[in-house]
Amino acid sequence: MVKVTHIITSLSTGGAELSLLKLLEGSPDLRASARVISLRDLGTVGPRLSALGVPVTAIGVHGSIPTPAAMLRLRRLVRATHPVLLQGWMYHGNLAALAARAWLPRRVPLVWNIRHSVYSLTTEKPLTAMLIRLGAVLSRRPDRIIYNSRVAAAQHEALGYVADRTVIIPNGFDTDRFAPGEQHRAGVRAELGLTPETPLVGVVGRYHPMKDYANFLRAVALVRQECPTARFVMAGTDVTAANTDLMGLARDLGVGNIVFPIGEVTDTARLMAALDLLCLSSSSEGFPNVVGEAMSCGVPCVATDVGDAAWIVGDSGVVVPARNPVALAAGLTMLLRESTSTCAELGRKARRRIEEHFTLPAITRQYADLYAALTASTGPQ
Repeated sequence: MVKVTHIITSLSTGGAELSLLKLLEGSPDLRASARVISLRDLGTVGPRLSALGVPVTAIGVHGSIPTPAAMLRLRRLVRATHPVLLQGWMYHGNLAALAARAWLPRRVPLVWNIRHSVYSLTTEKPLTAMLIRLGAVLSRRPDRIIYNSRVAAAQHEALGYVADRTVIIPNGFDTDRFAPGEQHRAGVRAELGLTPETPLVGVVGRYHPMKDYANFLRAVALVRQECPTARFVMAGTDVTAANTDLMGLARDLGVGNIVFPIGEVTDTARLMAALDLLCLSSSSEGFPNVVGEAMSCGVPCVATDVGDAAWIVGDSGVVVPARNPVALAAGLTMLLRESTSTCAELGRKARRRIEEHFTLPAITRQYADLYAALTASTGPQ
C-alpha cells in the first residue's frame, strides 16, 4: 500500500472535502495508508475521517496566509507521517504540499488536486486569483495535476498550467447509498406538508453566488404558471427561512408559498430519492456532485451548462444555458409535463449512466493506480 499524506485547505462541508472523504470511505487500502492534514480546522468532515480510522490533524491556520509558526507545525507533521506520496487538495493545500515536499529527507511524488472551474479571474477573490496565477507558474513542480472536470482542466491549461501533467479523474458515487427509493417519496413530502402525489423539484447547494439561487427562483416563478401543483425544495448551508435575501426574493417573485428552504441536510440520499426532478441552477461549477447523486437515485436532472454537467447528464436529462431563467423554466416544465413512464425511463437511463461511468469503486481504482504508477520507481520508505 502506498502511504499517502493528504494536505487539504479545510475540512468543512464542501465538494473537495467530501470527495476526499468518499475516496477514503470507498477504498480500504487507500484508507489504511492515508494521513490527512487540514491547514485550518477539523470542520465537519474531520470527525468523519477519524471515525474511519484515518489519522487527521489540523494546523489551525487563521486567515488566508499561514504564519511561520503554522508552517513549522506543518513541517513537523509532514515529516512525522513519512509519506511515500504527497497529495494536495485545493489551491492552498496544493501549495502547502509543494512546500512540504521540500522538507522531506528524500524526494517523493507530489500530486495536486484542482476541483475549481475558472470562467474569469476577474470574478475570483483577489487572493484566489493570485494563487491560481502562482499555481500556473509552479505547475511543473507536481508530478501530476488531477482535475475532476474536463472543463476545469482546459480552463487551467489556458491560464498557463502545463498540460503534460494533467490527469482527469471525475467524482465517483456510491450507488448503494444513492439509489432509487420509492419509500422516501411520501416521507419527505409529509415533512413538507405535501401530499404523496405532489410533483417535487429539488435544488441542493450552499447559498453562494455561483449556485445562482436567483436564477432558480425566477425559473420557479415561470414554472408555476404552467405547472401550478409543483413544489420546490431548497437544501444547503444557509438556505433557510432565516435567509432574508433568499426568501425576500421568493416573496417578491410570488413563490414564497411554494418553495421550502430546509437548510443543510445530513441524509442527502433520502432527499434525492424523494424528488421527481433535480435542478442545477448554477452559473459556475466544476463537477457538480448533486447531479451525479440525483442520477444515481434514478432522478432526471435539468442542469445549467456549467462545468461538466452536460457530460454527466448525457441524454438522461435536460441541459440549458446558465443565467437564463426562461430556458431553465422551459426545461423543468417540459419534464414536469412528461408522462410518468417517460420520466421513469429517464431516471433509469440516468442511473445506468452513473453505473457505467462514475461509480465510486471505479474512481478509487483510478487514484490507486495513479499512486502506484508514481511510486513504482521510488521504492518503499
